Amino acid sequence: MADWKDAYEENVPGKWYVDKKCILCCVCAEAAPKNFKEAASGDHDYVFKQPETEEEVLQCEEAMAACPVEAIGNDRP
Repeated sequence: MADWKDAYEENVPGKWYVDKKCILCCVCAEAAPKNFKEAASGDHDYVFKQPETEEEVLQCEEAMAACPVEAIGNDRP
């Protein structure tokens, strides 16, 4: 399970985030390209835009379910 206290700083403010367990498998960026992308450092993905539409929320939920290391969360206060 992802931990918002361990989230990357690049994540934009909001409830969705990627934490430091990310292994850059790019599953999230493939499932939700409007919300996740690779960091400039090239070693992890992050949330660059919080989901705004129902479609984006569904894609982010798909990305979270598919993440092999459970690095995606949506419980940030």
